[in-house]
Amino acid sequence: MDRATFACSTAFFHDYSSSSQGTFSTGHVDFIDKIESFTYSDFFRDYLIPNQPCVFSEKFTDGWGSRRNWVTWGGKPDFDHLLQEFGEAIVPVANCDVKEYNSNPKEQLPFKEYISYWKEYIKNGYRSSRGCLYLKDWHLSRAFPEQDVYTTPVYFSSDWLNEYWDAIAVDDYRFVYMGPKGSWTPFHADVFRSYSWSANICGRKKWLLYPPGQEDYLKDCHGNLPFDVTAPGLQDRSVYPRYNQSQPPVEIVQEAGEIVFIPSGWHHQVYNLEDTISINHNWVNGCNVAIMWCFLQDELAAVQREINEWKDPMDDWHLQCQLIMKSCTGIDYKEFYNFLKVIAENRISILENGLDDEASAKNTPKAAISTLGMLHAVFDLKRTVKVLTSLSANEDFKKLDLTSLSPPPEALLHHLKAAIDTALL
Repeated sequence: MDRATFACSTAFFHDYSSSSQGTFSTGHVDFIDKIESFTYSDFFRDYLIPNQPCVFSEKFTDGWGSRRNWVTWGGKPDFDHLLQEFGEAIVPVANCDVKEYNSNPKEQLPFKEYISYWKEYIKNGYRSSRGCLYLKDWHLSRAFPEQDVYTTPVYFSSDWLNEYWDAIAVDDYRFVYMGPKGSWTPFHADVFRSYSWSANICGRKKWLLYPPGQEDYLKDCHGNLPFDVTAPGLQDRSVYPRYNQSQPPVEIVQEAGEIVFIPSGWHHQVYNLEDTISINHNWVNGCNVAIMWCFLQDELAAVQREINEWKDPMDDWHLQCQLIMKSCTGIDYKEFYNFLKVIAENRISILENGLDDEASAKNTPKAAISTLGMLHAVFDLKRTVKVLTSLSANEDFKKLDLTSLSPPPEALLHHLKAAIDTALL
């Protein structure tokens, strides 16, 4: 991060609400083609801070192993190669033809069985008695770390979600999707209201994007979001009373090799227009961590409303609310504190101790932090201070047993502020 971008980010977050998700006044989405001249600071300033979508050309994925090895000369999935590499893996598969609550039901299948189904599905004119099956949310990189699949572009390298979950070795938010023409993902916003980037290894996708706030016009009379924003039923004003006030979606057709950047809190629906393979990451950083924190507060409030009648007879009501929230979202307030702590301590370590040459050569979070520079680390710490201060003052957080948190929130905040002051001397 250069000084001009640091100054821009400081001014933006000083002038706007900490949870600002930006505005979008035009249906135009920028297409970024010049890999030689488009810098990290350009992306940070023009897309991350204002929370705007964009598309990167196929030049940005040209050197990836998956684009060389997973695709035939005709641009189709290379089923033989994929079977050779991953045939015995067990993969998550969704049925796009079945609605289960607000998503599609999933099952675990051997990868070789899914490829057999896919080939038969194509042979039968894209029809099957089993429905349209879509391999989704496969943690391939975690299962096959030795594979040369892709390299995360530098623009997306400030990735707090995967930095944290890698540190505790529990989970990650790096996925592979594979599906036939006609497979799709219902209307949703991403986990924790995170950013996402999605790269097509082969095939084409159609994206329908709605800027933050537009989803409110799509809710039914009970406050529920639609499963499918293209369904004719949305025209029924008795069920969807505000639908006519909504703006048309921002449409993107993503070609093979291209990367789509989906901003924080943008709801979207996605279709595979051809047999398609894509790589997707969800990620949070200093620009949208406050949005994540607001999302968690909203989720806890929803849980509290649902079980409010049990508040008096239940001694550990506040703890139970946290447990339910974690089961729904994947995180509770105490883990959110630990999340902020890991992010903060990694940056403090770089600022105070630097990074030796051996560590710099490795593909680690600290190496990525070092590559982005001191000012980026300071920016991250300043945003962490802002959110941690709000968390520490939160009444629901203070009702929890915080004795297990090490260091205590007050001590971590003091260390953070001291590290920022020292770095800016």
